[in-house]
Amino acid sequence: MSSYRHILETSAAAHQGGDPATLALVVETEGSTYVGPGAMALFGAREGQVGWLSGGCLEPEIEKRARSAATQSRIEWMDIDTRDDEDLIGGSALGCRGRLRLALLPLAALSGWPALVEAWKKGRGILRLSLSTQGEVLVEVGELKRQWRMDAAHSEEFHPVTGIWNLAIPAPPAALVFGAGPETPTLLPLLRSLGWITTLVERRTRWLPEARHADVSIEASPQAASSMLDRAFDAALVMNHNFEMDREALEALAGSELPFIGLLGPTRRREDLFRVLPPAAREALQPRLHSPVGLKLGGQGPEAIALSIAAQLQAYRFPQ
Repeated sequence: MSSYRHILETSAAAHQGGDPATLALVVETEGSTYVGPGAMALFGAREGQVGWLSGGCLEPEIEKRARSAATQSRIEWMDIDTRDDEDLIGGSALGCRGRLRLALLPLAALSGWPALVEAWKKGRGILRLSLSTQGEVLVEVGELKRQWRMDAAHSEEFHPVTGIWNLAIPAPPAALVFGAGPETPTLLPLLRSLGWITTLVERRTRWLPEARHADVSIEASPQAASSMLDRAFDAALVMNHNFEMDREALEALAGSELPFIGLLGPTRRREDLFRVLPPAAREALQPRLHSPVGLKLGGQGPEAIALSIAAQLQAYRFPQ
């Protein structure tokens, strides 16, 4: 499935562009399904479908119903049950036997939707959605709140129940990257595709063009950048390819509460850096430092290194 970030960003752009787009939300599952509650896909945007709710076999029917929701400006509810033997034999099962209940929300009816998405992207809070079978929709991000009521149409197979579904979409993970280099053109777009928000701290003229790959760029020293940042980060990467700049970044990060700090370079380089850091900084960094950063996937060169770092961040984000 595409990241929440890509789907929600595209939904905001579709809303602003007046596209007849519909957001399909999984509100409930039963049995073994391709996705779980909270999964989403967007239909009707200019760039086409974004996100997947099955292996591809169910999307044409969902898209058809999504067009109806957009045209009628009403919520459509779908109940997709593929637990029967006939579905399995016919090839329409979700890889396993399961049941999905979907809410199809016409974006044009959700005034203020782009502002909610922007607040979510900036890490102001979890995106909380509350939907009732009577057509009431409430969305909150931190202190920002929007509420709508619209007609609700049920499929013949959907048997509504009295009550409300509550979904919570976690804020996107954020990575603070100290230093651009050969890995940047691969690493930052890859992290974006996985849903991360990236902030690059770089002040060297040679590497400033690489800031185009980041969501936010700060042209300052690590110490100055740390004092300028006003949002929480989930991880920091120190990869300046410069000993003194890495030392400066590590010392700045020692005073932070970031739970994951990755340091690029071999073990010997970390040992050399630790020898010149104050004892208090070494002690503060030790439990959180991943050095050398990246999983051992094999391969050489900046692209392989970028992949190994992205893989470790993804594993950290979704521990098994």
